[in-house]
Amino acid sequence: MTILIANKVGHKFGGLSAVTDFNLNLHYGELMGIIGPNGAGKTTVFNLITGVYQASEGSMRFKGIEIVGKRPNQIAALRIGRTFQNIRLFRELSVLDNVRIAHYAQANYGILEGLLHLGRYQKEEQRIINNSRYLLSIFKLEQVAGELAKNLPYGLQRRLEIARALAISPELLLLDEPAAGMNPHEIDQLMLLIQWIRQEFNLTILLIEHQMKLVMGICERIQVLDFGETLAVGTPDMIQNHSKVLEAYLGEVPGG
Repeated sequence: MTILIANKVGHKFGGLSAVTDFNLNLHYGELMGIIGPNGAGKTTVFNLITGVYQASEGSMRFKGIEIVGKRPNQIAALRIGRTFQNIRLFRELSVLDNVRIAHYAQANYGILEGLLHLGRYQKEEQRIINNSRYLLSIFKLEQVAGELAKNLPYGLQRRLEIARALAISPELLLLDEPAAGMNPHEIDQLMLLIQWIRQEFNLTILLIEHQMKLVMGICERIQVLDFGETLAVGTPDMIQNHSKVLEAYLGEVPGG
């Protein structure tokens, strides 16, 4: 069964086509990667899925619900979470508060209860704090819960952003270059972590990544973009030996 279907999706910036005739069938529980040279349209696809950009044409349906035309908060409420290529944390808030704040879109109390700290407020606040600390523990961030997010090393900021994305209890998690800036040892750890959170949280994961070791090591299928168009879709073995993919990355086909 498919959780996300994109059909002939296109997007233009002025007269320039950033994405053309994009199609995607993402299966429940799948871990799929999107790769391509710089400027291929990968992050544009994520922005279209999450409502940051609106598609110029085509359809995208998440669990049967059309999401083209919906705002980012509406799409997040459908339980689609994401991280960003350029880290977007609340830099002046604590590590704990960065995760806490993501819970409030689904807080189970009314405005009046929140203002007056009545009714379900106390119980729900405790649940949010407990769940936030649990997420921090998964990412080995519990010891820095009180630190300002801006003071964390780059690798820990990446982990915090993933923890915050999980706070909305997503069914689909979009990871935009999660290994950016990481050393080989950190990438190895990240590969294990991504596989673990998929199982632990019963997630479908779609990721963009330039680190081929990570993509080829954990993705079950890979879709390759170049200049906004899909070059190939297949297993890692198929993609590594695809002539058009080799040409896009290397400039020529070996032996050609």
